[in-house]
Amino acid sequence: MTFAMNNKNKMTYLAIVDDKQSIRNALLQRFENSENYKVLFSAENGEAFLEKMMEARKIITPDVVLMDIDMPVMNGIEAISRAKDIYPHTKFLILTIFDDDDKIFEAIKAGANGYLLKDEPLEKIKDAIRNLIDDHGAPMSPSIARKALELLMNAKVDSKLISPDDARNHNLTARENEILKLLVEGMEYKEIAETTATSPNTIRNHITNIYKKLHVTSKAQAIRMAMNKKWF
Repeated sequence: MTFAMNNKNKMTYLAIVDDKQSIRNALLQRFENSENYKVLFSAENGEAFLEKMMEARKIITPDVVLMDIDMPVMNGIEAISRAKDIYPHTKFLILTIFDDDDKIFEAIKAGANGYLLKDEPLEKIKDAIRNLIDDHGAPMSPSIARKALELLMNAKVDSKLISPDDARNHNLTARENEILKLLVEGMEYKEIAETTATSPNTIRNHITNIYKKLHVTSKAQAIRMAMNKKWF
């Protein structure tokens, strides 16, 4: 059973999913001090969230789930993908530090209803929750909205960025392949972040994933492999 907020006098039920306890506690405190909002539960990863949803459904499920992306055991994107059909009346609002294209695309594909960065003020998060409850579109941080629009406008991936060998043997995403190409061209992390309009933290995460997929441990090894195989 799920209750929706049709006006400001009705209670909105929330769940918070984030692997960092400090963030869970901070959000919990902020909403406990906010009228007409009640946090039903919090969870440290997607698996724990699904378990708590099963318990909550016996009484009441959240109207909106504030979901982080990068978590151990089960990430937020997989959790949304699994929960979306089981709990069709629950809305999922991504609340994360990641602003790269791959994460946005995967989150939307999984069924996320909105996408905000964690540095948004509480009132912006509340506005997003109200928009979701009232079905007034998909709330997004301005930078995310711009990237989502770019994704729609450039839905066709440039085939030159992904060689058959990449796709078949290493499963690099389009963004990872682009970053690898920029590394080969001699760019540093900060330059890559500026070129791709992405945060340095996101670039570091991408490069870590590239190393794992290529089975290398350094930038020099990754560049050498790309050059030896003539990917670019």
